[in-house]
Order: sequence, then C-alpha cells, then structure tokens
Amino acid sequence: MKTKENRYEQVKRYILDGISQKSWRAGERVPSENELVDLCKVSRMTARRALQELLQEGTLIRIKGKGSFVAEEKQQASLLQIRSIASEITESGHIHKAQLIACNSIDADPELSHIMQMSDGDAIAHSKLLHFQDDVPVQLEYRWVNVETAPKYLEQDFESITPSEYLSAIAPVTEAEHQVEAIIGSDKVRNLLQVQADEAILLLERKTWCNGKLVSFARLYHPGKRYRLGTKFTP
Repeated sequence: MKTKENRYEQVKRYILDGISQKSWRAGERVPSENELVDLCKVSRMTARRALQELLQEGTLIRIKGKGSFVAEEKQQASLLQIRSIASEITESGHIHKAQLIACNSIDADPELSHIMQMSDGDAIAHSKLLHFQDDVPVQLEYRWVNVETAPKYLEQDFESITPSEYLSAIAPVTEAEHQVEAIIGSDKVRNLLQVQADEAILLLERKTWCNGKLVSFARLYHPGKRYRLGTKFTP
C-alpha cells in the first residue's frame, strides 16, 4: 500500500478483485471489518471506510445481523431509464407473464397523501401485480397512481400491458426518483416471490413525474438471488 491515505482504496481493490475473480459471487458474504483488518493489515476504521464506500456504490449490500454481501450487477444507465419489466424479460430471451392480484380505487391516508403530493382522502388508483420470467416470480409490483394524470388506469388489462407501459404512453416520464435497498420483507411478500429463508429481497421505490405532476409511486420487490437491476435476469 503506497500511502496511508490510499489504504482504504487498496482494501476496496482487494474486494473488487475477489469479486471479479469469482472468489465471492453475487449473494455471497465478503470478509467482515475484523477479517479485513487481518487480511489486509489495516486498521478497523480503514476497513470500515472501504466497505461503506462499496455499499454506497452498490457493489455490496448489507443484511442486518449477517454482514455485507455481493450485490447483483447493477447498470446505473438502466436504473435511470423507465423500462417495462415485460420488455426487459422478453429482450433477454425469456417469457414474461403477469398475474393481477388487485386493481382498485383507495382513499389516500396521511402517508400516501404525503408521498403522492395529494390531500387526505383523495382517490388514488392502486394495483398489485406479480411478474414472472419463465414461470418464476421475479417482481412483485405495488403501484399507486394519480387518477388526475391517468383517469382510465383502473380500466386497463394489466395482464396484457404492464402499468409501466401504459403510463409511459399516456404520461411520458420527464422526471424520476429511485431508491434501492436490501430488506428481509414480510412473510406475504416472501411467499409470493418464493424467497428462501436466507435470501434478501431487493426493494426499488420509484416515483415518476410528467411535466411537474407526480404520476406514480411504485414499490417493486425482487428476489435477491434471481434478479439483477438492469436488463439481465437469471432464473
């Protein structure tokens, strides 16, 4: 290691080299702070900084009580594009299928009214779908939609056209916000996605706007071992 200031970069490179050489594959745990102290002969603070930066960059994900794990490959450009999961699956050579679980109008509670920038009690369109790749569940989609921007949302056949495809057609996205985190998830979510007990769930929260008007808020749940944020899927 060249200088004291570069020690954390050397630790990052050690982990990145291990990932590229398949020493640690997606979903596998990387060395802990204490282990890195011994392996790289650095201070605990240096090891912590290296892990923290890799977490912030999306190379690793942290599961509380278990450690840091290699994340699935993420392409930032893909995250910035609002693409239909049906297109992502079919373009990768697989078959997409959607199961509609719910599609109804609800009244905005205080949490939803804050998120959707509406008033308490305002009507919001809500849908819930389970998306499959080759009959394997890869995404559970909860979506809330401003009916002023999509008045016919609840009339659509979302087993034939995805909510994303429909909304992109009638209210093209001019602004979007994404947040991604690894979670344990509720029993209901885990059962629908057929997630094993030791598997994390990737949650992508997305807001989209059209010309300054918030159109949609979605919570998209994915099995950590069967989904890549981008355009690649591995059943």
